[in-house]
Parts: sequence; structure tokens; C-alpha cells
Amino acid sequence: MALTDAQSGALILDGSIPVEVILAGTVAKGDLIGYSTGWKRALATAGSVVQGKAVAGMDGKTGDKIVAYFGKTRIGGRLTAMTAGSAVYGEEGSGNGKYTETIPTTQNDSTKQVGVSISATEAVIDPNAEPDTVHA
Repeated sequence: MALTDAQSGALILDGSIPVEVILAGTVAKGDLIGYSTGWKRALATAGSVVQGKAVAGMDGKTGDKIVAYFGKTRIGGRLTAMTAGSAVYGEEGSGNGKYTETIPTTQNDSTKQVGVSISATEAVIDPNAEPDTVHA
């Protein structure tokens, strides 16, 4: 089975380095977010890569000020079918803000590991533990 990210129902079980940011797009609590002309959902897709830098601590839309977690953040509630111990990445395609255990493989996609799954339904996300990377 492969990781499924419902992109709703997130629980922030533990988070470090909370910072207020102003959004440049709509986000859901638990989304992986990054900065590209404003704070928005991260995306691994070539040509529109937004490297993950934080976890959204609440839902919000353009112009809203929300809390985002820039350190280790344990999330649950929206993730299922994960394999404990697997690397977690930002999703490519149309999965803005979502997570996957499949490393993106298209040239110029973001391949930055943003966390690790700790059970079938929880992950520890630490998007700044690894440098920004793209598939060569």
C-alpha cells in the first residue's frame, strides 16, 4: 500500500519553532509549505518547484496570518498507509502541500526529504534538516 494524504483532518501532535507567516495561497492544516513570492503549498514538480520549509499549523487563505512550524513537527490525522521508517517527500504533480513516500524522479523535481514516517498514520516532518535538492 502507498501513503495516502487526505489533506484534511490534520493533527499537529507536537511542533517546534512556531512562527507567524502571511499566506500567498490557500493552505490546509498540516500542509508542507514553502516560499515563492509568498508562503504557499510546497510542490516538487519541475518548473513550479516550491521547496518545503515549514508545516502549516492551521488552515488559511491568501492574506491570512497563520502559525507555521519550521522545526520538527509530528503530524497525524490526514496520513494513512505509510510504512514506518520510510523517507517522506513533498508530492509532485497536482499534490501541492501533500506528502509522499515516493521520491520524485522527473528531472528538476524537488527530491528533498522532508521527514520520516513513524507509523502507518504519523510522520515527523523536519523540512529544514536537509538542503533543498532537485533531481538532475
